[in-house]
Amino acid sequence: MNETHWQALSRELDNWQAAGRQLRLWLRDDDAVAPSPALARLSVLAERHGATVLLAVIPMLAEPALASALKGMPCLRPCQHGVWHRNHAPAGGKKSEFGPDRDRTAVDGEIAEGRDRLRDLIGGDIMPVFVPPWNRIDPGHAARLGSLGFSGLSCFRNYRHGPAGGPRLLNTRIDVMDWHGGRMGRRADDLLPEIVAQIIAMRGEGPDQAAALGLLLHHRDHDEGAWSVLHDILSLAAAHPAVHLADPAELLPARV
Repeated sequence: MNETHWQALSRELDNWQAAGRQLRLWLRDDDAVAPSPALARLSVLAERHGATVLLAVIPMLAEPALASALKGMPCLRPCQHGVWHRNHAPAGGKKSEFGPDRDRTAVDGEIAEGRDRLRDLIGGDIMPVFVPPWNRIDPGHAARLGSLGFSGLSCFRNYRHGPAGGPRLLNTRIDVMDWHGGRMGRRADDLLPEIVAQIIAMRGEGPDQAAALGLLLHHRDHDEGAWSVLHDILSLAAAHPAVHLADPAELLPARV
């Protein structure tokens, strides 16, 4: 009998357990601006599985009602998602709010304005993680995020800091959405092999006991397929001893 994709994932997690390794699985969800049935569904899903979600909130578009809703959604941990989520890239370039062509003073001023607006709206319970729209930020701008109060930066799989460094990277590795194939949730037979390939590579990187796999979600765009496969992944993760459903706060530098 051929091995199913779910069996392949379970087998690889068994390999982690046999090696005495633990995989930290964590979740980031982008583009929050207002309460909605989808946001409520994300909150219920997170609570059901004992997962904490880094919720990237667009500060200048966020509605006051979001702050009230989040008080009843303890598993959703807000952080800053850009400023206006506007594309400033030159014509033909990949979308970016904070590209290399933008003036550093203007960028820093905008990010600080968004930071302050989010604090005024939600209060002090905001994770000090910056999530740039489209997972893109010029390394020169990223290097200054620490001076703006951020101890973490979350982009996607291959983003790296430049020579000037920057805050701790909390990159996600897997996107549950298929943006180019119809803006729909990815099927398990597409998503699971990518997860398996990622964690095989992570297991081979060395004896790091704190390996982390971040899943990227977009509650506003999820269809039933996305919700279903996410539920199944979290169910498997919660039941397997080699997986720890991590609070994103665990991935940040310890406060001194």
